[in-house]
Amino acid sequence: MTATPVAPAAPGTTAPQLHPAWSALKAAATELQDLQVKDGSIPEPGNHARASALTEVLTGSVRELLPLFPHDATYLELVITDFQAWETAGFGVPDFLDSLLAFQPQQSRIDGLQHLVLFPMYTQNGSSSRLVEAVLIEVLWPEFIAELEAGDYSNGLFVPIRFLDFTSGYNTNSAVLFPETVAVRETPTFTWGAIFADREAARFRRVVRAAAEITRLDLPEEALELLDDQELTEEAFVMWDLIHDRTHMRGDLPFDPFMIKQRMPFFLYSLEELRCDLTAFRESVKIARDDDASPEARRHARLVQYAVIFDRIFRFSITGTRVRNYDGLGGQLLFAWMHQHRVLHWTDTKLTIDWDEAADVVVALGEEIEQLYWRSIDRPKTAHWLAAYQLVSGTVTPHPASLWAKGPDALELAGPPRGLTDAVLDDEFPLSMFFEALERKMKPVIESTAGITGAAG
Repeated sequence: MTATPVAPAAPGTTAPQLHPAWSALKAAATELQDLQVKDGSIPEPGNHARASALTEVLTGSVRELLPLFPHDATYLELVITDFQAWETAGFGVPDFLDSLLAFQPQQSRIDGLQHLVLFPMYTQNGSSSRLVEAVLIEVLWPEFIAELEAGDYSNGLFVPIRFLDFTSGYNTNSAVLFPETVAVRETPTFTWGAIFADREAARFRRVVRAAAEITRLDLPEEALELLDDQELTEEAFVMWDLIHDRTHMRGDLPFDPFMIKQRMPFFLYSLEELRCDLTAFRESVKIARDDDASPEARRHARLVQYAVIFDRIFRFSITGTRVRNYDGLGGQLLFAWMHQHRVLHWTDTKLTIDWDEAADVVVALGEEIEQLYWRSIDRPKTAHWLAAYQLVSGTVTPHPASLWAKGPDALELAGPPRGLTDAVLDDEFPLSMFFEALERKMKPVIESTAGITGAAG
């Protein structure tokens, strides 16, 4: 089932987050979460009467808000139906497949277009339980992004968004809205993925400002513009995400790179995420040097390069635990690569970057990963894993206790691949002394970005 095309509400003409029905909906969803368990059900019969009352508030609030979202009328009517069906079935494991299939935000990527999103779902880097969450969002679709997407960077599934308001699952580090997080009876074909560019931009600005002060890094004038302008930074992140997102299924891939998240050593997922970021970096270098590109595209392409480098080395490297932290490792790898290729320097307790040479050095790391991927289809899985480990460990020093660092002779290569995965240490590539010191100083800043939105900027 797909949504019936309806003329969208005029972008930016309403403030649904100020509507009394939104306040009632948000409060009801928050209370309902306390009655749910991990799979989204409400197993305690004694809670069903209260759950019914809260469901009535939710559905009534959606009806009140529906005139603000005529473009989502079919979807919101089905949300009401799915909540009523959940109640009728005794609040078992929720099934919101019908309403999910009707929600198709990628079909109307209009700058400023707003949506009310209401599902039982988990929030990545937030809650791992499929609780009822509500979020008001607004689409970001600048003209230069529309031009890029209509040209060489087509990505029909990509929806960049910003927060208007949200329930507790998004008062976290979660910066994505993905349909695969919703509770459904069967897995559909996913047709969109949304990324909160305002959260990415706001935490980038806070973290990089602090890191530059701590490391005494003199920022170029254009990089300083990112720290001073939330909207400009949001647009840079939209461009970065547009190219990153489409890269996951493009290129000379080791069959399906997403299979590595659970079934292969975490450093392979590090390389996949870094490959996509460095593709965005490389393409931005190309656009910035292209006289035929629009001035806006060239300007933002230069900003994307700063965003990739600073977000990777200052935030990714020291965010999260040291347990299989693939994004952390990717940040460490980029920092060490730049340092060892002598475009990044830590001298006299001051960080400097040679910007005239940095772009080519970063592009070269992307080419190393691309070469690894290109060779992958001619190699057995184990050989590919070993080659990937060699690439990473050639730049980032492994843990002294690592079996992998001792080479093939120390590993059990005759058994199933799971044994090799289990042999990877949780912190296979510990932080360097530089990052250990930086983490101690930056930890409060990074922790302060949980739940941040563009309004903080």
